[in-house]
Amino acid sequence: MRILLFTGKGGVGKTTLAAATAARVAGDGGKVLAVSTDPAHSLADALAADLGAQPAEVRVADTGAALHAAEVQTRSLVDGTWRELREHLRTLLRGAGVGEVDAEELTVLPGVEDLLALTEVHRLASSGLWDTVIVDCGPTAETLRLLALPESLAGYLERLFPAHRRAVRGLLAGIAGSDQVERWDAVADGLGRLAEQLAALKDMLTDPGTSVRLVLTPESVVAAETRRTLTALALQRIRVDGLVANRVVPHPGSARGEAAGWLRTRRKEQEAVLDTLRAATDLPLRTVEHRAAEPVGTAQLLELGAELYGDGDPLANDAATPEMRVGGGGKSLDAEYTLRIGLPLHPAAELDLARIGPELAITVDGRRRLFALPAVLQRCVVTSAVAGDDGLTVRFRPDPDLWMR
Repeated sequence: MRILLFTGKGGVGKTTLAAATAARVAGDGGKVLAVSTDPAHSLADALAADLGAQPAEVRVADTGAALHAAEVQTRSLVDGTWRELREHLRTLLRGAGVGEVDAEELTVLPGVEDLLALTEVHRLASSGLWDTVIVDCGPTAETLRLLALPESLAGYLERLFPAHRRAVRGLLAGIAGSDQVERWDAVADGLGRLAEQLAALKDMLTDPGTSVRLVLTPESVVAAETRRTLTALALQRIRVDGLVANRVVPHPGSARGEAAGWLRTRRKEQEAVLDTLRAATDLPLRTVEHRAAEPVGTAQLLELGAELYGDGDPLANDAATPEMRVGGGGKSLDAEYTLRIGLPLHPAAELDLARIGPELAITVDGRRRLFALPAVLQRCVVTSAVAGDDGLTVRFRPDPDLWMR
């Protein structure tokens, strides 16, 4: 299964490019589903088709092929899928002595719509009906929150209700002092299903067949956000397989006049931005020229796909998982170890490290992630850290109070 997620700053044309990629893959004979998780759906507009929550067939002009497309309706998912689990959580809170009103408010989970949208993508991808699922995600900030949710919620769930407790029948009822064992076992089952769903989502996002493609316009502000996004995605250990610069102004050639002069100046500015991006990352950078009319419908999307990919493979994925490697060694208290984490840090990145028990908390530009340390480093203390363009290197030495154990 190949899952390709398109995202970028709002208004850069990610929906159009996701639709063009889907049309190209379908035109080449692929079984492809295009699905939108963007709250402000515009996939139907790009494809010039009527779309709903269930995948609908869209014929690809002049090819005899078809793709399928859908727009995830998170409101109906909240009203349906989330209702049962929310009732289970209310039961837990009331059993812990939380009042009815407070329990009601505490089960309004921020980000639940994003989580359910991602769950729906997983359900569709797991159906086996398509070889490729292309996801038109929301703007960058929303997408980063979306992709971080499964791991964050899984961590909270395990801390609050560990798996070994959920597995023992009647244990939650005993903790709550209730004789309604069956009801509390249903709660444990519901939490268990949530844990399984979160684990499946994490596996989907970190699978080698899943990657993100970042769309941008060649402007300094957008390029700066793109570099921050690359760091944030690497922090989540999510692969990025390339960048697409959209709306590059056409080169005027040898034309003269005021308009031609403006185009040359603007093109030169854009090329400088693109050169900066190329120097900052090894990722493939594709470009698409600005068009006089917005591409709408599969015929125009096919033309755009041809410009975007040429004779290349639109699903090419050479992205590697951001590495985490342990170096050094020794058995005495004089031993030294290093932990290298591949994070594409931009020059202005705000970096913070904190040791939290067996984990290392890394915060970059306000985005935090916990990295589980290998067993040998759990018995060490951090001595220093060095950040560079190619990542972060943290040095450790044995903790005398733990090392000899």
